[in-house]
Amino acid sequence: MSDGTTLSIKRTIAVRAVVTPAWKEEAERELSTAIATTDQQLAQLEQEGQQVVDEVRRQSANPLDPRVQEQVAQVQQQVAAKRAELEEQKRNLLQQQAQVREVEMEQIVDQGQIESFCDLKVGDNLVSKMQVAVVVRDGVVESIEQG
Repeated sequence: MSDGTTLSIKRTIAVRAVVTPAWKEEAERELSTAIATTDQQLAQLEQEGQQVVDEVRRQSANPLDPRVQEQVAQVQQQVAAKRAELEEQKRNLLQQQAQVREVEMEQIVDQGQIESFCDLKVGDNLVSKMQVAVVVRDGVVESIEQG
């Protein structure tokens, strides 16, 4: 049944990293930066939320009007929802940071994914062609694992 036809398919390749001092340092730096950015976003959110509330009250002839109070409550509710989202993001980052600190040297950890194309022909094992991983040490490809 083989007619020599090949088919080019896209596949996802797992990227795994060997834990080294440089890897740990880079991961720690990236997570610390992300945590600091989240803290800045939280501070900015609080400041902007308060400015919007102050502006709503200032533009109103009667700040105690129930409609004004409702507007203020809506703003505060939106700020609280966004704050909860950012705090969850920060908790996740802190958890990842703790995991990075505990991972042992020379351990292999999942780093992400990349996509590539490969040729497929009659008789090829599709599962084997799709199960590919690249192992890197400090950014340098150490091995390519297939199947």
